[in-house]
Amino acid sequence: MRPPLPPFTMATAVQKVRAAEDAWNSRDPQRGALAYTPDCPWRNRDQFLAGHDAIVAFLRAKWEREQEYRLIKELWAHDGSRIAVRFAYEWHDADGRWFRSYGNENWDFAEDGRMRRRIASINDLAIAEEDRLFRWPLGTRPADHPGLSELGL
Repeated sequence: MRPPLPPFTMATAVQKVRAAEDAWNSRDPQRGALAYTPDCPWRNRDQFLAGHDAIVAFLRAKWEREQEYRLIKELWAHDGSRIAVRFAYEWHDADGRWFRSYGNENWDFAEDGRMRRRIASINDLAIAEEDRLFRWPLGTRPADHPGLSELGL
């Protein structure tokens, strides 16, 4: 079981979104994969994959490429077993160039609270280091750090 479980209320949907944000900010591929059903299909940008092994490999490669990754997710909508989020994350590449990536995700959850489908659309924007907004120490975003709406994103 991966509480909170569907059907989601506003409060439990917000809790689920924050749990997902915290898991991704851990940058631990094994931890991240546990949130998905064993056969969960993903669409991430132009990549299509399914299952825990593929998710772990994808996340490992992502966080090797996207260094100093910091993510904020925000609930957009929810209904029954589905949640829609918008997100932004900041990272730099191996050459030290910074980016802010913006996107939307559609999630559908199984009865046990694990995600059974993930669809993500993402765009990258090159930013100057001084334009970064996500400057907390690597890991979980502090509770008092502004969210996307508060940051004007």
